[in-house]
Amino acid sequence: MSDTVVVGLDVGGTSTRALAVRLDGTRLGTGRAGGGNPTSHGADRAAGELGAALRQALTDVDPARVRAGTIGLAGAGRLLADPDGRAAFDRAWHSVGLRCPYAVHGDALVAYASGTAAVDGTILVAGTGAIAAGVRDLRLDRVADGHGWLLGDLGSGYWLGREAVRRLLAALDAGDEPGGLGRRVLTELLGSAQLAARPRDTVDTLIQTVTRRAPVELARLAPIVVAAAGHGDPTGGALVDEAAAHLAGSAARIRPAGDTTPLVLGGGLLTGDTPLAAAVRVEVGRRWPAAPLRSAGDGAAGAAWLAARALPEVTDAAALHDRLVPRTC
Repeated sequence: MSDTVVVGLDVGGTSTRALAVRLDGTRLGTGRAGGGNPTSHGADRAAGELGAALRQALTDVDPARVRAGTIGLAGAGRLLADPDGRAAFDRAWHSVGLRCPYAVHGDALVAYASGTAAVDGTILVAGTGAIAAGVRDLRLDRVADGHGWLLGDLGSGYWLGREAVRRLLAALDAGDEPGGLGRRVLTELLGSAQLAARPRDTVDTLIQTVTRRAPVELARLAPIVVAAAGHGDPTGGALVDEAAAHLAGSAARIRPAGDTTPLVLGGGLLTGDTPLAAAVRVEVGRRWPAAPLRSAGDGAAGAAWLAARALPEVTDAAALHDRLVPRTC
């Protein structure tokens, strides 16, 4: 059993991470490459990054020892429905010598698996976007939000950035001083917090600057908002509280009241010691006081566990999770 190797991949829009690990928990190799999301980068480029990450992870591993693999991927359903895209991923998989089967799951399920071994629960993710999903028998069940920047993603990094700009525009329209967060946003977007002689000139310049860029770039303001909240800025604090309420509300749409299954928090905004993560923990703790709260961890390790748990020699999936996936709170 200890000689058996599995591979897990966590494929995102900005990076692709791979892990080769034995069932006894020994990590044999890791790999990292560029963004591998076929929806945003195209299937061929995404498959190339997948192959590069796998090649690094298998540098000191005989591919014949690998018995199973899992790829966690945003938009997994679209890949599975696209024969050409799946063929590109197959070629990348085989190009590094792998002959075992692999499964493709949504990145939300992989994030969930990186936080708990429970087969039922909820995953709440906030990064650039935001989504909540119920997990039943380790399959994504009901999903809330994840509707994209135009129609949803409430409480996400994009939402925080957009709302920070909207609050700033409202203050300038009213002739008020922009405040601490507003000055940080002005500096980030315009290079200076100095207002024009006519406030409307600053408003027009700000609008033009934002609308010339891709909408999703507003998510880059999210760390500024969260940091401002941490320093006591009232606008930043209000936005973080609103975001937390939105995120908990999304979870409530698909998670019954009184549910005691685990709730896993994932994404860059909900992992780590940040004001938003703390506010979300308070909100979900108030709604589901008896539910274990977990943080998503190493997505590649979660994917490796999903691959390994179906092997016939695995008789205790929870113990396997303890060996393969670093503990999170």
